[in-house]
Amino acid sequence: QVRLVESGGGLVQAGGSLRLSCAASGSTFSLAAMAWYRQAPGKQRELVAGITSGGSTNYADSVKGRFTISRDNAKNTVYLQMNSLKPEDTAVYYCKLNTPRGYAYWGQGTQVTVSS
Repeated sequence: QVRLVESGGGLVQAGGSLRLSCAASGSTFSLAAMAWYRQAPGKQRELVAGITSGGSTNYADSVKGRFTISRDNAKNTVYLQMNSLKPEDTAVYYCKLNTPRGYAYWGQGTQVTVSS
């Protein structure tokens, strides 16, 4: 069983930065693809950034150049560095783990609020 625990959310002013962390239990982390999603009130959950087991990354157009996803396999942790935050980045941010066999696991989410 995989358990994901996000941390690092909070309230920040526009233009500020936050770093989210997602710690995973279990032994499959290094082989898993990881991703951050977000869901704003009244909107669908959307992909923010992803990183493969080999370290390749992809980003939503809305966050390119501002957010950076990274992983530390020794710590079973994936990070999302968020810079130049905007009010429209306000959402609950979720971590997702995809195993090589296609199973998906989600964290409980962490709230990010950006004030104008």
